[in-house]
Amino acid sequence: MQFWKKYSSEKLAQKINEAVQNNVDFSTDISLGYPASKLDGNVFYDNAHFLKDAPLLKAFVANPNHIGCHTVGDSEHAFSGTHELEKEVLNVLAVDIFNSKPNEFDGYIATGGTEANIQALWVYRNYFKNTYNASFDEIAIISSEDTHYSIPKGSNLLGIPNISIPVDFETRLIDKTVLKNHIEIAKTNGKKYFIVVSNMATTMFGSVDDPDLFAEVLSDLEVKFKIHIDGAFGGFIYPFNKERQAIDFSNPHIDSITIDAHKMLQAPYGTGVFLSRKGLINNVLTKEAQYVNGMDLTLCGSRSGANALAVWMILFSYGPHRWFEKINILLMRTNWFCEHLDEMGIDYYRHPKMNIVTMKSEKISKKIEEKFDLVPETHDGNNKWYKVVIMDHVEINHLEDLLICIKKYWKEEQLVY
Repeated sequence: MQFWKKYSSEKLAQKINEAVQNNVDFSTDISLGYPASKLDGNVFYDNAHFLKDAPLLKAFVANPNHIGCHTVGDSEHAFSGTHELEKEVLNVLAVDIFNSKPNEFDGYIATGGTEANIQALWVYRNYFKNTYNASFDEIAIISSEDTHYSIPKGSNLLGIPNISIPVDFETRLIDKTVLKNHIEIAKTNGKKYFIVVSNMATTMFGSVDDPDLFAEVLSDLEVKFKIHIDGAFGGFIYPFNKERQAIDFSNPHIDSITIDAHKMLQAPYGTGVFLSRKGLINNVLTKEAQYVNGMDLTLCGSRSGANALAVWMILFSYGPHRWFEKINILLMRTNWFCEHLDEMGIDYYRHPKMNIVTMKSEKISKKIEEKFDLVPETHDGNNKWYKVVIMDHVEINHLEDLLICIKKYWKEEQLVY
């Protein structure tokens, strides 16, 4: 680990306070040109006594703006202090977790995985246009049918079609022949450039796509492509398994990665991450943003610096070793749950490196869904799966209660399986 360390609570507070002090102080500094200020003092009292012991809340009240991409050129100097902590976060994520070389990546703390995924689609659509003079109707997105809805949303926004590849019902894997057939049809229909979205843990199943399968088929068919990894859920858990495929920047086919800090990392909602190889993000430079120092390369523009600091604080509070321990505790609980489902004869899907267990719906009653707030695959009345996610608050006794209720409802309803 080059950048990821574990800091004491005193060190965390010191660095955040120093970062905030290096930003503009709207209470004392003369700053006439910014259409912003600290949070409204009538509601958010910035001299509250408890703030001295709560550096993150102090930063929240100070209201730093992290507009722009701070790995590229200049940024707004008024918030340079907290921008530096965001860059520390990006170094940890890109270099220490996802195996980029230092200074060979760009990225920013986004508002969530949806924005980060659409940012990737936007970057590659423009990359193909700028590099190959591609027309939009020559570009297509490829993703599995289990892919997050942000991809069809991005397809709609950007005016490029999304080709949804079916997966096997049991394994949730893409068949090579099926993938090849879909791409060949797309080529016949005039598609020459492909944006691949490969999942590092799908939202419903936690299934993991093989990016090398996409790369092999697309290379064999002699078309241009870029691969984006949607690790919105799996990004803070999958890389910490020793026996895993290298789904990171050490793989030359992978060009960008999305992570959600507001899932496994338990940061505030509205906190995602976009990472890409150096220079690709320049394809979405908004030259019209002349009043922004460095202009803007992000989809959202202005964004909360406090959320970026929350990610920084969590990462440096744990450090790599303590985070590894936390993830393995969750995986142990998931293993325990799966072992008991096996004993009860309940069919489910679970990727062995993930903490999502998706049970087939036949043996799960509506009462159980409502009691334990299970998430169905669909709400349209034709649901076939229910999802359990072993998050930090989900303990063995909660899982045991679920198993007991399943047995109880079987007996009460006299179901025979």
